[in-house]
Amino acid sequence: MTLNCKGTLINLATPKVMGILNITPDSFYDGGNLTNERLILAQAEKMLEEGATFLDIGGYSSRPGAEDISETEELNRVIPAIEVILKQFPKALISIDTFRSEVAKKSVEAGAVMVNDISAGKLDSNMMKTVAQLKIPYVMMHMKGNPKTMVSLSEYKNVTKEILFYFSEKLAEARTLGMNDVIVDPGFGFAKTRHHNFELLNHLELFKSLEVPLLVGISRKSMIYKTLQTTPEEALNGTTALHSIALLKGASILRVHDVKEAIECVTLLENFKN
Repeated sequence: MTLNCKGTLINLATPKVMGILNITPDSFYDGGNLTNERLILAQAEKMLEEGATFLDIGGYSSRPGAEDISETEELNRVIPAIEVILKQFPKALISIDTFRSEVAKKSVEAGAVMVNDISAGKLDSNMMKTVAQLKIPYVMMHMKGNPKTMVSLSEYKNVTKEILFYFSEKLAEARTLGMNDVIVDPGFGFAKTRHHNFELLNHLELFKSLEVPLLVGISRKSMIYKTLQTTPEEALNGTTALHSIALLKGASILRVHDVKEAIECVTLLENFKN
């Protein structure tokens, strides 16, 4: 499988790593860390040097119960970050983490090459149409409700089957719109209990039936640190353990806070498979 990122072809035969750059004051692990250009550039440089293929920039916190912010505020956070990174690292492949079509459009105009949407178009009816017109890869994630309401919506008869059905419908919609490169993300932690998250991970190989790349975002999440009765800050070892399982079960992209450790995981697993 390959992704066409504005003319740069990315081969997913070897899984890739996406580094998280949260330009937010309140994200669950790194909120408030990247408050100026110098800090943003330093983190971008570190992640690129450690081997990240993509940098995922987000200006809207999607942690459970997160406060809503205006589109203007989101744009004011992400556009300068995209511009300053590309000025320093012109070959960087930037993904914009947003559910708003206007933020996606303006970010791509500023140089982003991928859209990562936690709502798969459900929170903005123009999103999928906009991405189809932009002709760039689109990550569609499964979530119920929105970040403020999702905790109360974690009820399923069979979480894996329901999410597979959800994606089969969404992928059909994407194909109707003429979208070429679509990536699915089961949405670990979004309207799902810890039990649901582990059930999903256990059956992750079933997502291969969708015949599109699979992105996994479990880095330092509560399914790890609550299970281990620790904190996000102490959840790196647990993250690496679950990354290994995700890769064995078919993950194409790992979305992570810690690029070096994720790259090591990919390298070891590729050698293990060979």
